[in-house]
Amino acid sequence: MKYIRQFGVILLVSFLGELLNYLLPLHVPASIYGLVLMFLSLHFGLIRLEAVKDTATFLIEIMPLMFIPAGVGLLSSWDVIRPHVLSYLVIAAVTTFAVMFVSGHVTQLLLRRDGKEK
Repeated sequence: MKYIRQFGVILLVSFLGELLNYLLPLHVPASIYGLVLMFLSLHFGLIRLEAVKDTATFLIEIMPLMFIPAGVGLLSSWDVIRPHVLSYLVIAAVTTFAVMFVSGHVTQLLLRRDGKEK
């Protein structure tokens, strides 16, 4: 019963993210709204970590299985993807390195700032 309750809390937050996506005229995916709502709810204590931790851990553990349908979809669309596969690979590589570069520099900046405050 604990897992059903925890999954219900996660679903409720996801639904609220969908609702915000429907109501707000911004081009932000509903999943991002849901993540921000979950973060803020956990940060401000509206939801206790224990209220979602076990189910969230389980969902993270099975996440690789959730990529199988997407991979099958890509394979079934191979005829459409094939002419542009080199472009897709270049874009994936460039954006991966850009995210790593920016994330590393932001992390270093925050660590330095945290060190100066102490």
